[in-house]
Amino acid sequence: MAGPSETILKARLRSHPQHPRAATTLLEALSLWQGATVRAALCADTPPPLFDTGTWTDALLVGGAPLYEVTLVPRRRRRRRDGLGLGDMRELAQLVLEGVAR
Repeated sequence: MAGPSETILKARLRSHPQHPRAATTLLEALSLWQGATVRAALCADTPPPLFDTGTWTDALLVGGAPLYEVTLVPRRRRRRRDGLGLGDMRELAQLVLEGVAR
């Protein structure tokens, strides 16, 4: 069984589900599968408020206990990677173009 800090499912979903109870049903199913309370993080590109009130998020954020708990988490902007693990090289390239890094 997964521990409290172990990720058991990670998914990238549409911003608006086709059914208003889709997210709650998914979390309830995971909780029943695991036999324990699921702690989920809802991560989105936009800062809170993430969605208009009265949408599918109302049911997701209001209820759930004892089957699941949901926390809103702002998405961190990732540094652009170059494939070598060196991070973003755009600033260095700009310095070279300006003649500073000769």
